[in-house]
Amino acid sequence: MTATTSQAPIGIFDSGVGGLSVLAALREAMPAEDFVYVADSGNAPYGDQEPEFIEARAFAVFEFLLKMGARAVVIACNTATAVAVHRLRAAFAVPIVAMEPAIKPAVAMSRSRVVGVLATSRTLESPAVAQLCRVYGAGARILLQPCPGLVERIEAGDLEGESTRSLLRRYITPLLAEGADTLVLGCTHYPFLTPQIRAIAGPEVQVIEPSAAVARQLKRLMAENSDAAESGARGRVQFFTSGRTDAVQAVITALWRQPVDVQRLPCSGGESGAAESKA
Repeated sequence: MTATTSQAPIGIFDSGVGGLSVLAALREAMPAEDFVYVADSGNAPYGDQEPEFIEARAFAVFEFLLKMGARAVVIACNTATAVAVHRLRAAFAVPIVAMEPAIKPAVAMSRSRVVGVLATSRTLESPAVAQLCRVYGAGARILLQPCPGLVERIEAGDLEGESTRSLLRRYITPLLAEGADTLVLGCTHYPFLTPQIRAIAGPEVQVIEPSAAVARQLKRLMAENSDAAESGARGRVQFFTSGRTDAVQAVITALWRQPVDVQRLPCSGGESGAAESKA
């Protein structure tokens, strides 16, 4: 994977399988590219972890992707972005594309000027989200709704069960009662629940997430650096996980809608001292 730059893959990682929603958008926008996807499911959900742990995992996974030859990395996780992106960019020279909740476009779209943001607790508590609300929230009410338990349901492959629907009703109904007409999916896992979210919210409520915007940003970045893969054969995707490979493979196969082979991530534990070593 190191013969030429344009043949090297693009790395993408998430706390688990949620980043597949971003990977799908990347594949749509850049079909000739090879990707290496890491689901850090053995340490999910990041939203319940301490910042130091999340940063250590981000560094460990990032270093693995670089060993795999990644010439750019997409952090397909809002929580990892909020906690670790600044130190990752300071430590590594490769281009990094990261996630943030789509608060800016949501405020622009909202007719009621009330926007609900569904995300993990750690994402919503981050300075990055506070900054987005300050910069783009003038004249609007931005309701931040933590959603504990949702990531775990999706990691288990339970997209339509009553437990998942009950959690969604618990988190969405209060936002609707406050007049929210736009919902931001601030976790890359949540797009897999879009049909259920729309069923609860109703047809008048807009539901947005930033996967397509992330794909456009990466494509522009590759083009600006003259680093895009040549068009031709469809690129391949390699999958790795820190979780149980059989369980994660079953979930990814269901979400990806085709059989996949998931390999064990070498840096699977939470014991990495990568974050400390970068201090």
